[in-house]
Amino acid sequence: MPMNDPKISSPQLSVVVPLYNEVESVERLWEAIHPVMEGLGKSYEVILVDDGSRDGTRDKLRALAAAHPQLRVILFRGNFGQSAAMAAGFSATRGEIVIAMDGDLQNDPLDIPNLLEKMGDGYDVVSGWRKHRKDKLVLRKVPSKIANKLICSLTDVRLHDTGCSLKAFRGEMLRRISLYGELHRFIPALMRIEGAEITELAVRHHPRRWGSSKYNLSRTFRVVMDLTSIRLMMKHLVNPLVFFSAVALFFALSGTLSLAAILHAVAARNAALAEMNILVTLTVVFWAAAAQFFFFGLIGKLIVQTGTRKSFLQVGQ
Repeated sequence: MPMNDPKISSPQLSVVVPLYNEVESVERLWEAIHPVMEGLGKSYEVILVDDGSRDGTRDKLRALAAAHPQLRVILFRGNFGQSAAMAAGFSATRGEIVIAMDGDLQNDPLDIPNLLEKMGDGYDVVSGWRKHRKDKLVLRKVPSKIANKLICSLTDVRLHDTGCSLKAFRGEMLRRISLYGELHRFIPALMRIEGAEITELAVRHHPRRWGSSKYNLSRTFRVVMDLTSIRLMMKHLVNPLVFFSAVALFFALSGTLSLAAILHAVAARNAALAEMNILVTLTVVFWAAAAQFFFFGLIGKLIVQTGTRKSFLQVGQ
């Protein structure tokens, strides 16, 4: 449910912050962001997305939105996760540059001008690097370092800190990507698929002073699954027929082996009827799967070629 439609039709900058049960920090967050954005001398909007808070955060957001025309608020009816909140915020932006950050004040809005300055060098993504991170070693730093190395190795996006929420994006490119699951962790990789130029910048990081962390190790499985999806997209997006054809070949060979077993059993006349039925069923299933995956590949290739024809920019007459 969006609130407080902005009076600025096309702001130059958009700031997106997802929130969940941050009643103690939400007013301080606005008080930290507002003077920084005012000091930039550019038109801006701040979009705060509440992901179904139950601690009074929503009431604070309503009061802030009523008092500040630059502030827009999106209220989720339930808790759908950080990726959903960020996706809603990104789709609502209209700024040429979009800045994303966390709502717990561990990210510092004072770093926004530095991110924008770096964007001026022609980059499409400037990712924050919490060089001196203020988190607990075992629960946050160690898992983060392991995840960072894994993500960088599989996505070929070389960053010191993939988990830092403080990032600046080229708005037109950002609004083309889709987020689900835990994909908010892989936004630079998704933008690399779109052809983005990516760099990073060391930023401040503060210890959490209000509220409690929403991080837990139970999200690891979902992260791994989404990372697998990202890897497949980055490797096979240009020609998905190669990947699906390899899978189809595996099933076709399995079906051929099943047929060979049937022919051998018939020649030897030593197979029971039940065994023959199983082998016939396996042969049909394997060959049907092979045909299915091959046609999936053809459909994927047609989709990619159609999108490629439309994803270009014509300059001049």
